[in-house]
Amino acid sequence: MTDTAAQIAKVALVGDRSPNVVSHSRVPLLLDSLAARDRLVLDAYWIASEDAEAGDAVRGFDAVWAVPGSPYRSEAGVLNAIRTAREEGIPFLGTCGGFQHALLEFARNVCGLTRVAHAENDPGAEDFLIAPLACSLVGHEGVVTVEPDTLAQSVIGSERTVERYFCSYGPSRHLETLRAHGLRFSGHDEDGHPRIAELPGHPFFLASLFQPELSGDGSRPHPVVRALARAAVGHAARKERQPV
Repeated sequence: MTDTAAQIAKVALVGDRSPNVVSHSRVPLLLDSLAARDRLVLDAYWIASEDAEAGDAVRGFDAVWAVPGSPYRSEAGVLNAIRTAREEGIPFLGTCGGFQHALLEFARNVCGLTRVAHAENDPGAEDFLIAPLACSLVGHEGVVTVEPDTLAQSVIGSERTVERYFCSYGPSRHLETLRAHGLRFSGHDEDGHPRIAELPGHPFFLASLFQPELSGDGSRPHPVVRALARAAVGHAARKERQPV
């Protein structure tokens, strides 16, 4: 019988770590809980957004998590990390700002929408993919309806979930173009606005505008966080089996 306690994966936490970002303080609690409750041991490394600009910044990792805390000091660094995870099949999770930048990376590098911008990063741009929300979601809880037969549904295990937000920006334009190029919006709020995105065909590529880090008190990781951990461990195991 395999000792699941030996399942260890190397995970890149991409973002600008700060004691003022609540989700950042939750991450160590979540890692401890994953190890204790699920025997999923994540060897986590924080990679500042500027450091992520290097082409090989996240290569060799078993998962990439673009954490909340935007505006990032380097938009280019976060986009580079997301692109590497997407193109090289590394399990990826983007939450809050990570969700926004996952859409931005896909729009620019897959859809050819090279001029689209994030209003928080470039308020003078002419074409916003990520725009100020009509109603800020800072401190807001809301129902998310999850599409059946999706990665999100298999992870969350329900077609409805109540989630916590801490953001003022979300996707506004070019959604049909993103869909046409393969991105799937698998969760929506009660007004039909996208709140979860995933990339079919990728080993694990999931992003949420809500923050699963803020679920509960941190002692029981949200299913989305647990799913990333499992995907990371699986990625590590596959690497071990590959011939040298």
